[in-house]
Amino acid sequence: MSEQPVIVLVHGAFAESASWNRVIQRLHTNQLTAVAVANPLRSVEGDAAYVRDVISGIGRPVVLVGHSYGGLVITQAAAGNPAVRALVYVAAFAPEPGESAFLLSGKFEGSTLGGALEAYPVASGGNEFRIATDKFHHQFCADLEAGEAALMAATQRPVTEQALTDALTADEPAWRTTPSWFVHGERDLNIPAAALRFMAERAGSRGTREVAGASHALAASEPDAVTAAILDAVHHAQE
Repeated sequence: MSEQPVIVLVHGAFAESASWNRVIQRLHTNQLTAVAVANPLRSVEGDAAYVRDVISGIGRPVVLVGHSYGGLVITQAAAGNPAVRALVYVAAFAPEPGESAFLLSGKFEGSTLGGALEAYPVASGGNEFRIATDKFHHQFCADLEAGEAALMAATQRPVTEQALTDALTADEPAWRTTPSWFVHGERDLNIPAAALRFMAERAGSRGTREVAGASHALAASEPDAVTAAILDAVHHAQE
């Protein structure tokens, strides 16, 4: 059996690293080491470069897990990276070269994210987006209690317009050569379930879980399902 991998968790837009807490607790119960990366949410290539730095610093094989926009980041970061033994997409984008979060989220009907966003300019140029506080619960995490949703709205990390419109630039998406697993919610209002199913099938997912009634905030609301997908990837990586 090969060396046990470290689980590297990459959050997406409107979330933050503590959004993985319930998953991390379960990984620890399974005697696994996990690192939740603070994804900058500035640009796909810049964010992926940072994740590659984290992986390099760990110095061990990793299973790379991305949520939402984090799927773009892990796809870019894992390209040509031998340390990455498996990929897990949690309600996440799994792009082809040239595809962006903006393009993929509009590929199928059902996303209501656009109407929930607030935009404002940033000093580096362009705008960044956050989900309006009064819309966050319904839009992002309808299957969590209102009190927790309010905390998540207050701690959300905004994302730049550039990050959402940046296309994958890797010559080949990592999921084409690295085994991948997918898990998503049936009632995801950010990325329609139809889009998530399409990307999982296109990527040749080794195992896809669709959680009935679950929102976009799957790591918080359905940590058992997310952990199960990660454990499948870990078991493969150790074979």
